[in-house]
Amino acid sequence: MPVYSYRCNKCGYEFDLLVGVGKGEVQYKCPKCGNEDLKRILSAPARVDVKEGSSTSSSSVNSTCPTCSSGVCNL
Repeated sequence: MPVYSYRCNKCGYEFDLLVGVGKGEVQYKCPKCGNEDLKRILSAPARVDVKEGSSTSSSSVNSTCPTCSSGVCNL
């Protein structure tokens, strides 16, 4: 599931949401003020460090995931 960054058009709060794929049209709310008027904003891409000469298996991927901290999502 992708992670998207949003900014609330009412209070300006910026936050990330883990968005389900194939859920259709879902209206999300600002976690700070509850406003539904949100704008999706560009966020920095996730960085994956892979050792030279190794495969891209989960053992060679950096285990610090920005969203789940388990490293299993390979972000």
